[in-house]
Amino acid sequence: MVLVTGGTGLVGAHLLLHLIENGESVRATYRNQKNIQKTKAVFDLYKKGDLFEKINWLEADILDVPSLEIAFIDIDYVYHCAAFISFDPKDEELLRKTNIEGTANMVNFSIAKGIKKFCFISSIAALGDIAPHETYITEETDWNPEKPHSDYAISKYGAEMEVWRGLQEGLDVMIINPGVILGPISTTKIFDEGSSELYRKVANGLSFYTLGNTGFIAIDDVVRISHELMKSDIKNERFTLIADNIVFRDILNTIADTLKVKKPSTHAKPLLMNFLWMADLGFSTLFLQKRRLTKATAKASYSKNLYSNEKIKTALRTVFLDVHQYIKDTSKL
Repeated sequence: MVLVTGGTGLVGAHLLLHLIENGESVRATYRNQKNIQKTKAVFDLYKKGDLFEKINWLEADILDVPSLEIAFIDIDYVYHCAAFISFDPKDEELLRKTNIEGTANMVNFSIAKGIKKFCFISSIAALGDIAPHETYITEETDWNPEKPHSDYAISKYGAEMEVWRGLQEGLDVMIINPGVILGPISTTKIFDEGSSELYRKVANGLSFYTLGNTGFIAIDDVVRISHELMKSDIKNERFTLIADNIVFRDILNTIADTLKVKKPSTHAKPLLMNFLWMADLGFSTLFLQKRRLTKATAKASYSKNLYSNEKIKTALRTVFLDVHQYIKDTSKL
């Protein structure tokens, strides 16, 4: 049996659907009973509601060791998707506790229970820092602790260290580093974060765009490739998963065109983005509200990091979905 943590999130829900469609017996963890409806909504979106009943749901928390004891009964393979995502500096402690300590617990149980293979869904945020002589960030790029990183990136990097520790203690592992994961536009009504938030901002009349870029990938590719790697003889490796490096303006324009709304028209240059995050800091402090734009996200919006996907293309002869076409096609769901 396969164990999937974070089964009520965008990645977890799509992974559960993919695994069941491919004949896997799955158990999924949840922390809040009502969140299971998000996963059901994903299955219904693809008109696969009948498959939802095949999930063996179990209430468990990656920070609650006794609940994990039950979750691991009769499990052979693990996909660890559960994570806390935030770029608000106020969430630093919760980020590190959930992402690092929670992953350590999952690794420890996997070692103790003799799990055959452990897949950790990480992020390109945990990859290294490009050196002056390099063009692309790869799986081998060194992490420079002296360079600034978001608390989220640090927590995912720390989580990866726990996975590599598991390797040293005899656990076969796989680390997946996806770029910005895009789900169907229809999932905007299901999820509050990630690509759903991006779609929602454009739909509501987002005014600003930037000319920074990063790696993007469709959710379908993330779950398909993760499953292929787990079924393969490949082990103890990490793979960067991006379909392409895309300028933020271009992805925003595609979303706007698909939604038939006005495209963002104001170029937010670095100086403006830096002003906006500082203004947001003051506003959130004054009114005790959650940050909407932080220094880390502002910097990321105009950074021009290029990521290489050559390793996964060589390993599995992977052909990625075109992200722009994916957005257009899934708007019809």
